[in-house]
Amino acid sequence: MAEVVMPQMGESIVEGTITKWLKGPGDKVERDEVLFEISTDKVDSEVPSPDSGVLEAIFFPEGETVEINTVVAVIGDGSKLGKHALPTAAPATPAPAEPAPVEPAAPPEEAEPTRAAAPEPAAADSGKRIHSSPLVRRIAKEKGIDLATLGKGTGAGGRLTKKDILAYIESQERAVDSGLPATAFPPAPEARFGDFDVEPLSAMRRSIAEHMVRTKRTSPHVSTVHAVDCTNIAKLRNAAKDKFLEQNGTKLTFLPFFLQAAASALKAYPTVNASLDGKQLIKHNDVNIGIAVALDWGLIVPVIRKADELSLLGIQRAVNDLAARARSKALKPDEISQGTFSVSNYGSYNSLLATPAINQPQVAILGIGAVNKTPVVINDAIAIRSMAYLTLSFDHRVMDGAIADLFLEHIREIVENWSTPVL
Repeated sequence: MAEVVMPQMGESIVEGTITKWLKGPGDKVERDEVLFEISTDKVDSEVPSPDSGVLEAIFFPEGETVEINTVVAVIGDGSKLGKHALPTAAPATPAPAEPAPVEPAAPPEEAEPTRAAAPEPAAADSGKRIHSSPLVRRIAKEKGIDLATLGKGTGAGGRLTKKDILAYIESQERAVDSGLPATAFPPAPEARFGDFDVEPLSAMRRSIAEHMVRTKRTSPHVSTVHAVDCTNIAKLRNAAKDKFLEQNGTKLTFLPFFLQAAASALKAYPTVNASLDGKQLIKHNDVNIGIAVALDWGLIVPVIRKADELSLLGIQRAVNDLAARARSKALKPDEISQGTFSVSNYGSYNSLLATPAINQPQVAILGIGAVNKTPVVINDAIAIRSMAYLTLSFDHRVMDGAIADLFLEHIREIVENWSTPVL
């Protein structure tokens, strides 16, 4: 018999929500075959079977949030199908929780039995149960927070997660100081008129919304835009793309040219390759560039680590690999963390210009527009060149326009004078 447990998808992850079972009781499964999908505070992922056999029991339905290391199913030879009792206790103690934004939360005590946990509080005005984990209820008790005031959480079925309550605490503190809205989801009953349908936001969409409101509330965003002549790299790419695909099994796009130039600029201007922690600027020695990947159900930013040490081919392979695994829910939490700078390549959707939002706690993000042939004036004559607009959105608390413009000029100089052969 093999027990299937809720995996720990990163050091700070203490629970996961089962979003979909791909197998049911009585189904045969092979080792490493995907059993179910989970959603955590950081990433969606697929969980493979630890062994071959028959799925004899499932202890938690879709939508249930379960603490890590809790047994969620059992695989056997089929002889005990339907005879397993529900688990009475989590078999291990979860990892310590992340600290709250202002004062550290107490570390979790012994893992509470998921099925035998204390009754969840009911909303005072409706009598409805508030779905949350023991950890969330403990933090709420310590901070004197009525969970009913938080509304629905970002977990499956509206379950309140640790991320929800910590974000709520932070938003309340910031709202006192700034007078800005304390929630990403203020009620808007005036929006309900005429003929309409109601569609709840997905867990990922809610998480993105909270992150976007937080970044706009946190950083004074300023954007600067430079036009870049991409004619040289366009010619090099067109000449090499067929052979590049044949030799490497991957397409050659414009993105790795810009990423390699950005990595060089980040080394030259370390203020841009930084994070703000309170009143201290953390200048990162590693160049870890996050690339925004659009998914059918949202957006995720996997990270290319030490991008400054990679060749053009290495960057292109990393981009393709991370994007493919993001779309197949195969990323790990450490592959979407510890980014020092981010890039949004909206040009792949033919967008010319945008002002992307900073990915906290970073201090800048580069936006890349579409590369199009455009008439431009060169030496008082009209010429057709392959042009693109680059946007740098930056945190004005950390840097001024001069540094931002010098950063983009560094990228422009590299791209416009690119002469290194692709192959």
